[in-house]
Amino acid sequence: MSTTTITSFPALQTRWHQPLLWLSLAMAASALATLAGLIFDPRLLDGSPLWAKPFKFSTSILIYAVTLSWLLGQLPRWRRLAWWAGTASAVFLAVEMVIIGGAAAAGNTSHFNVSTPLAASLWSVMAASIVIVWLVALLVALLLFRARLGDPARSLAIRAGLVIALIGMALAFLMTGPTADQLNNFRGIAGAHTVGLPDGGPGLPLLGWSTEAGDLRVPHFVGMHALQLIPLSALLLEIGARRIPLLRAAATRLGLVWIVIMSYLGALMLLTVQALAGQSVVRPDAAFTIWGVTLLAAAGIAVVAVLTRGRRAVLALHRAALRPISPSEP
Repeated sequence: MSTTTITSFPALQTRWHQPLLWLSLAMAASALATLAGLIFDPRLLDGSPLWAKPFKFSTSILIYAVTLSWLLGQLPRWRRLAWWAGTASAVFLAVEMVIIGGAAAAGNTSHFNVSTPLAASLWSVMAASIVIVWLVALLVALLLFRARLGDPARSLAIRAGLVIALIGMALAFLMTGPTADQLNNFRGIAGAHTVGLPDGGPGLPLLGWSTEAGDLRVPHFVGMHALQLIPLSALLLEIGARRIPLLRAAATRLGLVWIVIMSYLGALMLLTVQALAGQSVVRPDAAFTIWGVTLLAAAGIAVVAVLTRGRRAVLALHRAALRPISPSEP
């Protein structure tokens, strides 16, 4: 059972899962190689640069592998089970990446491709691999909910981040069903990212998210990266507490993390409904704009309320510390 301990920075004091770290190094090399492909290979596939998808997946898997390695190191118990879970995740993520990169090298699409028996088999392997990765993440979430993780705000952020990431990963299954157009005119593709228009239309640079229709990759991406962003918010609050007295109270940090979590869930829900409605993330209508502004305003008001309550608690403690002791008091 291989683990690596890093202790040079408090936030990294953990037993890192070594197979996942090796995977992250492989994905870093893959990201560099596919970035070179983006620069030097002008070929397009379904309207996007041929090497865009392998580059995005290399980067995403790199980030996920490092994060999962860190999360597994937070477990004080069940370390053998955690090691095997992390190793299984590393293996099947590597399988996923080999198929995606191999398809790009052959000039073919990997996702939703059932045009030949080989393509359909590879797509089935990819689907099975990602289901296994999702189940491993679910297992890790269950273990984390049973573990004592120390600081309440950090514990909440880690658990909530993984749960929301599971939701974001599950949103990918909305893309796997064939569209009405594909059923009426089958051309070997069953499934799509875009809602309302065929895949391959105008999209954001590199990301490829549709600028004309709904795109389920948006909530999928946002949901998955709750795994990094929500725990990061808790770590930043801990670091800020060293210089900002108002953040030193655990209750204040816990309240702020709750706001981050609820705001993130609200944004994820809004983006999912927007994508399913066939509306581009860069062209929200009045209703979605109002909902987005309302969500931001509610989060701002909640932050002010938590900080105000925390400030009152700090001032009360300060006054109590300065109050002179009566001669009659012991």
